[in-house]
Amino acid sequence: MNYRDVDLNALLTRLVDDLFPQDKQKIKIDDLPTVRGDKEMLAQVFSNLLSNSIKYSSKNKKPEIIVSAWNEENSEVVSIKDNGVGFNMAYYDKLFNVFQRLHSEAEFEGTGVGLSLCAKIMKAHEGEVWADASEGEGATFYLRFKKA
Repeated sequence: MNYRDVDLNALLTRLVDDLFPQDKQKIKIDDLPTVRGDKEMLAQVFSNLLSNSIKYSSKNKKPEIIVSAWNEENSEVVSIKDNGVGFNMAYYDKLFNVFQRLHSEAEFEGTGVGLSLCAKIMKAHEGEVWADASEGEGATFYLRFKKA
């Protein structure tokens, strides 16, 4: 891994411009921190989480995705919140397991690999990923990064 300072504002702006230009108006990015990590791996994490937020909020008449961050004592926390279909927290234990899906393939396309990959990348960065959701009310995914 190639650890260096990664400006998350620049990373997210580039990702949205390159991968999700048609969804730009749905995505609000607040001021984000600079973290230590492998830029390409972190790009994969944010790409997966943004893709999921876009996908699962696509049936909402006014989809909205908010990326924000805050400081905690020894870490930086970034959240990606959407107003999509959400999920039942009773199935949370399946969420970050490979090939596990909480919605049918007919309802939403996907392989069930993206969140598992996010968890592995965050673990390699000595961080973590977790989520909170309500069915029909959206989901929020959180990333915790150790302060340098």
